[in-house]
Parts: sequence; structure tokens; C-alpha cells
Amino acid sequence: MAQLQGKLEAEVELQSPADKFFKIWRSESHKMPTATSKNIQGVKVHEGDWDQHGAIKIWNYTVEGKSGVFKEKVEFDDDNMSFTLHGIEGDVFDELKVYKPVCKLIPKEKGSLAKLSIEYEKYKESDPNPDKYMAFFIDMTKDIDAHVLSA
Repeated sequence: MAQLQGKLEAEVELQSPADKFFKIWRSESHKMPTATSKNIQGVKVHEGDWDQHGAIKIWNYTVEGKSGVFKEKVEFDDDNMSFTLHGIEGDVFDELKVYKPVCKLIPKEKGSLAKLSIEYEKYKESDPNPDKYMAFFIDMTKDIDAHVLSA
């Protein structure tokens, strides 16, 4: 049986405190185009509000020089400082059947740790794993960390 489902995982050491990094995602995602302009060119609320659990947002992004659009429904876990973006539609679904990025923040004595994962399902076994999207997620995370520190 072909292995179509998978999960990519990465850890990124952050200099910013976990709560401040989480706040950008939790209630200030409108700042993303400023924080990581090479990756995110725009984000707007399609349904709900910026800080609302279950809100639907539409993102304009660039991965490997190619522009795309991503529509997601966000799920926040405030107690564990984590969020999940449930992909609904967009260019990523030309390549994947399921696309679900997750970030969990772990506070440390100095700074924090971002545990990133992408749960995915490919259409067929020969389709590539979404490594380029994990590289994008890592790069975005580093940019947001720098933005939080400079704020």
C-alpha cells in the first residue's frame, strides 16, 4: 500500500518569548506581511475576526519564487500556546490533498522553542513531500521571531 499521508517536523530556536511570538499568530496576524514580507504578501479575514478561534483567513504567499493563495481555518490552543491552520483551499491543493501546518511554542529560560509540523496527504505516491512548504514555514518563523524582537 502506498504511503500517501505523512508529517514533517522541525524545531526552531527563538530569541523571542513564547507568549509574544504566539500573540502575533493569535491576534496580530495582520502584521505578517510586514514581519515576513518575502513570504507573506497579504492576509485578510474571510470569516470571523483576527483573534477568533475558527476564523477563516486568506493568505497571499510566495514559495520558491511562485505566488500562491491559501485559505485556512485557524484553531488556537491558548493553554498550550499552539495553533493549527486547517487548509481549506488554495494553490497548495494542486499538489496535496491535505495540508495542515501546526506550531507549538515551548517557553524557555531565555527565548523559546517553536515545534513546527505539517501534516499532509499526497494524491499519489510519486508526488513530492511538501519539503518546500516546511522550508517556507521555518523561514517565516525566523522572520517573525526577528520582528517580535525589533518591536
